[in-house]
Amino acid sequence: MATLTLSQLCAIIGEALDENLAPSYWVKAEVSSLSSKGGHMYMDLVEGKEAKIRATCWAGTQELLMAYFESETGQKLQPGMNILVEVEPQWHAVYGLSLSIIGIDPSFTIGDIARQRQQTIAQLQADGLLDAQQLLPLPTLIRRIAVISSSSAAGYGDFQHQLENSPYRFETQLFGATMQGEGAAKSIIAALEEIPNTFDCVAIIRGGGATADLSCFDDYTLCAVCAQYELPILSGIGHTRDVSILDLVAHEALKTPTAVAEWLIHRLDEQRERLETLTLRLQRTSERQVLIRRHRIELLEQRLAACNPEHFYRMGYSLLTKNGKVIRSVAELQQGDTITTHLADGNVQSTIQSCSWRRNNG
Repeated sequence: MATLTLSQLCAIIGEALDENLAPSYWVKAEVSSLSSKGGHMYMDLVEGKEAKIRATCWAGTQELLMAYFESETGQKLQPGMNILVEVEPQWHAVYGLSLSIIGIDPSFTIGDIARQRQQTIAQLQADGLLDAQQLLPLPTLIRRIAVISSSSAAGYGDFQHQLENSPYRFETQLFGATMQGEGAAKSIIAALEEIPNTFDCVAIIRGGGATADLSCFDDYTLCAVCAQYELPILSGIGHTRDVSILDLVAHEALKTPTAVAEWLIHRLDEQRERLETLTLRLQRTSERQVLIRRHRIELLEQRLAACNPEHFYRMGYSLLTKNGKVIRSVAELQQGDTITTHLADGNVQSTIQSCSWRRNNG
């Protein structure tokens, strides 16, 4: 049996690959890991648990391909993405088999991202979570706001500045979180778990950025947690190109952190105007009720005046009493009784000499 050195065997393998493989192939795979060094991009491409191979996009090619990929997809290449790349199989006696990436098709990734997004929305809908936040009532006055943001973000500063310069006094507390990249979704969930239910609402805000920086807001777990959260959530994620899934599940979705602040101020403006309208209406109603009651009192006074005996005295009528009791019938009198006749200008006492009465012929 012929004996070969290891390098000789590697050379035979290399020659066999060169003779039997095409110069390049288009391959669909998932990026499982990604790193950069010296301008080169290194990654592991996988297909589930069935295949895994190292791939390299060399400097120069890497710069052109990644710029093209980002301009078309709006996102940076990152782990978890499914990509379609053109690769050259390469064999090295020390590093073994690897792939050299020489081309990329962004449309494949765009379609995959869109599919994943629709699957997430469909899952939230099936779980009854897409509209869950809308069932929460908003407090009449929103004054205490829990804010999830990066403390150093310009968007957070704009939000605070807007509220501080309003005619109202808001109470805010920052619950810091990572707002982009890998781990952002978990960081935001952790911040949500720290917020007590004594706040009126939660504002999740982030300034503008590339679409790739905002991909965490399409995360199913984050959106599901927000949908089931006990406080109303206001989203102010600074982007205009797309609507994130978090925007779809939030109670109120605004475009920017400043827009969230303006919405809060605008809501208090509406409440103040409503209160002023109700106060004016109550004042008018009270004045009308006073006038109505005053008129009723005047009518009662007129009726009482009409029932005053003095009124009848002036008309020539008189009132008869015996022992202080009003006499209404001759039958109440008998000869010898002393009676008092009450007139407009005085009283007259008389003694009954005789009594007579007429029969009621009715």
